[in-house]
Amino acid sequence: MNKRIWFVTGISSGLGSAISECVIRNNEFLIGTFRKQNQVDDFNRKYEGKGKAYLLDVTNQNQIPEVLQNIKTGFGGIDVLVNNAGVGFVGAVEETSLEETRIVFEANFFGALTISQQVAAFMREKGTGHIIQISSHGGVKSFAGFGIYNASKFALEGFSEAMAQELTPLGINLTIVEPGPFRTEFAGNGLQQAESIIDDYSETAGTFRTMLKGVHGKQEGDPQKAAEAIFRITKTDLPPLRLPLGKIPLKTIQMKIDALQDDLNKNREIAESVVYDN
Repeated sequence: MNKRIWFVTGISSGLGSAISECVIRNNEFLIGTFRKQNQVDDFNRKYEGKGKAYLLDVTNQNQIPEVLQNIKTGFGGIDVLVNNAGVGFVGAVEETSLEETRIVFEANFFGALTISQQVAAFMREKGTGHIIQISSHGGVKSFAGFGIYNASKFALEGFSEAMAQELTPLGINLTIVEPGPFRTEFAGNGLQQAESIIDDYSETAGTFRTMLKGVHGKQEGDPQKAAEAIFRITKTDLPPLRLPLGKIPLKTIQMKIDALQDDLNKNREIAESVVYDN
């Protein structure tokens, strides 16, 4: 097969659906995942010869190796991996149970980590490939009420930044995509919330929870345009390590950079004072 093989997790809706449509529209081969068998069957009927769907829940570590091996056997490997599947979660850190935290990390971190590791092995055999991690501007800057989600995306970005340094000399690219608010179900049916609510956080996490629900359907981001932007960078010789998408991420990420620089400038003397004199 001369077409590039894309593997995109979580293509039932939102950005994953938009990316899958963009790939097929550009005459490349799309392999995607759903969590419901009827969705798999519908996709395979509709896109026979253009794409292939598999049943996969990225939180199920036992499913991942089998699906990836089937892809390697059937298609020879993966040229572009998009780790898109994940969950949104809102709640103050103290409000969030360890069980709720583990659910978020299984979807947003461990699933992406396992798939990245195994697909990297495929790409090393060919000496080429591109891994795309769908993170968030919340993977750079934290927001009150979003701490556990932020933590999962910070973790995703942490291993991905190191992995990019490890893979680049081998001819494999890695890009971390950092979208802002997009008109998907992220703030709608797809949003999970902490069961516990503590009144003392009503002006911080509570305000954020209300705001997030209020912007549903009004977000600035167009998923189709985001998909096209992601597709374009896979065609460039030197794709970026980080790709913010939207006007809001440009502001929030700059706020983080400015805050870090301010702390460095204000505490430089203290930082330098703790080293040995000799």
